[in-house]
Amino acid sequence: MTQIEKAVALINTFATGDTEKASSLLTENYIQHNLAYETGRDAFVGSVGYLASAPAPTTVNNIRAYEDGDKVFLQTVYNFAGAGEQVAFDIFRFDNNGLIAEHWDNLAALAEPNPSGHTQIDNLAPTKDLDKTEENRQLVKNFLFDVMQGNNPQKTPEYFDGDKYIQHNTGIADGLSGLSSALEALAKQDIQMIYTTVHQVLAQGDYVLAVSEGTFANAPTSFYDLWRIENGKIAEHWDVMETIADEANRHNSNGKF
Repeated sequence: MTQIEKAVALINTFATGDTEKASSLLTENYIQHNLAYETGRDAFVGSVGYLASAPAPTTVNNIRAYEDGDKVFLQTVYNFAGAGEQVAFDIFRFDNNGLIAEHWDNLAALAEPNPSGHTQIDNLAPTKDLDKTEENRQLVKNFLFDVMQGNNPQKTPEYFDGDKYIQHNTGIADGLSGLSSALEALAKQDIQMIYTTVHQVLAQGDYVLAVSEGTFANAPTSFYDLWRIENGKIAEHWDVMETIADEANRHNSNGKF
């Protein structure tokens, strides 16, 4: 099995209840960064068993899967034991033996289409431009520094092809104009979205996923942003924002990042 196949097989155990399969894919000291769950292989396998015994079934619908070195990053729609559909980005790190050793994620409720009619998960397309992976990774790193972290906001138009920008954020319309309008609306409500630290930038071809930390409306927030790059410009964006649980409500001490 490839790393992507193993990662998808692991998340599918939430739906199948196959605890043996889950156990076979994980290292004993599996590190969990989802703060709602305990760390370790036994804790993960226990969650699979618990969901299998729940009255309502769990469903797993993997939308996208990409690979970057020893990491796989996925976009998936989950419905855990009938609690409601959630869109997630998952990141899995593999060890030298091909076992899954570490996991990070962000989840948000599945929402209605945004003002431009796009959902959080549509526009699936094959990965291309594999020879430009590092170039595209650096482009996103520069964009995060200049624009999202506010160091050189005047450079924002340089990262886009005019107003051509497909947006999947639930509250923002297409185009650089749509992004600007949304940010202006937030400012009028005295709501700030601040990116302080970039923790990971993963890439495969024209798709780049950035994991960042900051605040939204003064609440500690984890930002997962997936961008599609076309001809050296940012062409499309999907994201999941999640408020970071405070220490009193965490089930492991590994930290969100």
